[in-house]
Amino acid sequence: MKSVALKAHPRSQVQRAEVTKLRRAGRVPATIYGRIAKPQNLEIVLDDINNLLNHSASENLLVDLHVETDARSKRLALVQDIQHHPLTGRVVHIDFHEVAEDEKVTVSVPVETTGEPAGVKNGGGSLEHVLHKVKVRCFPKDLPDQIMIDVTALEIGKSIHIGEVEAPNGVEILGDKHLTLVSVAAPRAEEVVAPVAGAAGAADVEMTKEKKDDGTAATPAAKGDKKAEAGKPDAKAGAPAAKADAKKK
Repeated sequence: MKSVALKAHPRSQVQRAEVTKLRRAGRVPATIYGRIAKPQNLEIVLDDINNLLNHSASENLLVDLHVETDARSKRLALVQDIQHHPLTGRVVHIDFHEVAEDEKVTVSVPVETTGEPAGVKNGGGSLEHVLHKVKVRCFPKDLPDQIMIDVTALEIGKSIHIGEVEAPNGVEILGDKHLTLVSVAAPRAEEVVAPVAGAAGAADVEMTKEKKDDGTAATPAAKGDKKAEAGKPDAKAGAPAAKADAKKK
């Protein structure tokens, strides 16, 4: 990886209100640390950081940091971490890790694929990206922007593991060699929803319960008539009493 020049200034503002004021002025607070020197607070022009990120394939950057008033003209450093505002996406803080040219570093780099898998093109499968980053170890000048994997020959049910990837010159890919990076999954079968059994039978049972013994359907009105008739006096039962009264007269 080629280093990129970047200017920085020493920073004395550490209080929250002071840092907020610094950001409003178009500057980004930063910190540089490492084994070479003591940690130091810095500030960088926001536009310089944006230009650097816009021309980079990833946030893994190697910079030649020129700190104003510093005894050393350049300080080789890796961009260790970049914090963004959760709503605006604006860069709000940067951590630099100072390194030596002859010192190997361990960094996570993104994994990218090239080509269309045979299992996707001919079999309708889908490419599954299992690991999006891997750790590599190398000298700063050999640090790759990304690890590229050719998946053109990948058939359905096949995978590419860490141990099968050819690392760039001077780069060692770390991690379990059996871990899967990418694979091609078989196409998913469409699910058929079976009809709910017994739905019609339940309705038939309800209708059967509404029938009388003679087979005719009982309606609410018919049930009401029975209750009304039960409350009326029996005309036949009162007839003999009327005849007895007539004979006495």
